[in-house]
Amino acid sequence: MTLDDETCYRALSARDPRFDGQFFVAVCSTRIYCRPICPARRPARRSCAFYANAAQAERAGYRACLRCRPELAPGQAPVDAVSRLVQSAVKLIDEGFLNEASLEELAGRLGVSARHLRRSMQSELGVSPVGLAQTRRLAMARQLLRDSELSLTEVAFACGFGSLRRFNALFQEQFGRPPSSLRCEGPPASGLSLRLDYRPPYDWAGMLAFLRARAVTGLESVSDHEVRRLTPQGEILVGHHPARPALVARLPLSLARQTLSLRARLRSLFDLDAHPAEIAQVLGPGYDAGLRVPGAFDPFEMALRAVLGQQVSVRAATTLAGRLVARYGGFFPGPQMLAEEDPEEIASLGLPRARARSLVSLAGKVASGELRLDGSQPLQETLSKLESLPGIGPWTSHYVALRALHWPDAFPQTDLGVRKLLGPKALELAERWRPWRSYAVMHLWTKGNLP
Repeated sequence: MTLDDETCYRALSARDPRFDGQFFVAVCSTRIYCRPICPARRPARRSCAFYANAAQAERAGYRACLRCRPELAPGQAPVDAVSRLVQSAVKLIDEGFLNEASLEELAGRLGVSARHLRRSMQSELGVSPVGLAQTRRLAMARQLLRDSELSLTEVAFACGFGSLRRFNALFQEQFGRPPSSLRCEGPPASGLSLRLDYRPPYDWAGMLAFLRARAVTGLESVSDHEVRRLTPQGEILVGHHPARPALVARLPLSLARQTLSLRARLRSLFDLDAHPAEIAQVLGPGYDAGLRVPGAFDPFEMALRAVLGQQVSVRAATTLAGRLVARYGGFFPGPQMLAEEDPEEIASLGLPRARARSLVSLAGKVASGELRLDGSQPLQETLSKLESLPGIGPWTSHYVALRALHWPDAFPQTDLGVRKLLGPKALELAERWRPWRSYAVMHLWTKGNLP
């Protein structure tokens, strides 16, 4: 969505939350940039400059506002990028890829040269890959400094900085104050928490209901108020913020070094970067704008669940997933581990032999790197590779696209519920819902037909 300056200023004047994360306003007189919902006094039009993302504003010499905290703005996920290459790069950077690897390795992962990737990101976003990574690290550091009890050293390393000295220098350069100064503005929260803002409306009860029906015993649980997810390093709890359009994730300190990756995973799982107003405009007045498309905590895990869910009920698929998790000590197996299994052993969990072979074949393709579920391959290539595997057809590939890849326009046309509601012309009827067919499918599954 492209906004002209006058539209941006009108949105700023109204503090319309639908525009939160779609642009940032920089105030020339103060050299500060803000979200359009900032509670500060409205600046004069002549003092404003508008930027598509935080990295552009920082590159122009502006500092982040300490009141509205731009690092919390929704819309910074890769779905907001235009180019598929840039979209994939931003996703990997958001997950902390450049914290451990070089720009050349990132480009290699995406199948391009470092020069081409740098040029593409500069053209699309106005910032280099390294510059974007630094903006993300500093944004996460600000959040952890204010919302956790981690020491400065722990914050620095959790956000991917190589040394405390480097962290202090970059923080001072970017924000005009040392990182320790944020600790003087109030006591930190106990433990480690991440605030995850979204654009309202948000059907939190509906999200909980969807995830509750699919929760795997021993690994996940969903109450009326929160989601619990077990990891090898401890338990993650996610609930709704009591006063803001945001979720709050509470993490054990043992996961501190994974905050960037976990933040990206949780935003995807709970679909926190959606544009509900834009989606509702396309899907029509009968669409529930609060609906979100649940994503995946782990894309490979979700692909396994999709295969387990073929031609069985949600309850049966969840039971099979529970047996698989129990076999591997309480967690889903990784692709390398599962690829080395005998399909007959997997079938002994109660699966048809053909489906067990599908699971092992899927794991093998992911383990070898031929199939990537991190969005770094073109969508159609990913779907084609999935459907080339034994026992995997269009329903499974589109379900993987809808949830594991979080593609907004996935459409499993052969789904029984979709066909029942739309009839044999489902694909033709769904053309009017592009590019938000994933959201239309969620409405069909949970609310019934769209008028």
